Amino acid sequence: MPRLSPKIDAASLRDRLAAPDAPRLLDVRTPAEFAASHIPGSYNVPLDTLREHRAELRGSLDEVVLVCRSGARAAQAEEALGEAGMTNVHILDGGIVAWEAAGAPLNRNRSRWDLERQVRLVAGSLVVAGVVGGLVVPGLQWLAAGVGAGLTVAALTNTCTMGMLLSKLPFNRAPSCSVVTMAELLKERRP
Repeated sequence: MPRLSPKIDAASLRDRLAAPDAPRLLDVRTPAEFAASHIPGSYNVPLDTLREHRAELRGSLDEVVLVCRSGARAAQAEEALGEAGMTNVHILDGGIVAWEAAGAPLNRNRSRWDLERQVRLVAGSLVVAGVVGGLVVPGLQWLAAGVGAGLTVAALTNTCTMGMLLSKLPFNRAPSCSVVTMAELLKERRP
């Protein structure tokens, strides 16, 4: 079986998925993002769940390609799986965005906003509220400064506290199966 580079582009992944020894696809986005659109045959294992149960998943996977919206969360998942001893882990370069841009198939369901779009809405709203509210309540403009500082830290660390908090809201959660059930599903080979 050929060794893939740490990142794999959409066209190469499509070819690999057609092979009998296709890698497993783990989508580490929120259940709501996954429900909105996902690569056919992929499994939803949100980043927090993957981090918490990486040891159980390690025994269920041979080769895996991690998928998220753009690649940032997949990189975090790759690091977590690497810490658990998995070495045959790859990232879909550019994530779902690149997959869709390449014209690759997506299963689409409910219309949900991507987590990144939700972060932009909340952050923008807080900035506007801070600036406009600062005209009435002195000092409220510091809310806008705090949001700006948080976005700067998010960019520098490639993490997003606001996104992690938003992912916990009921709108962004969906029913999920247990890690034991997920591990059993991952062990099954596709026909």
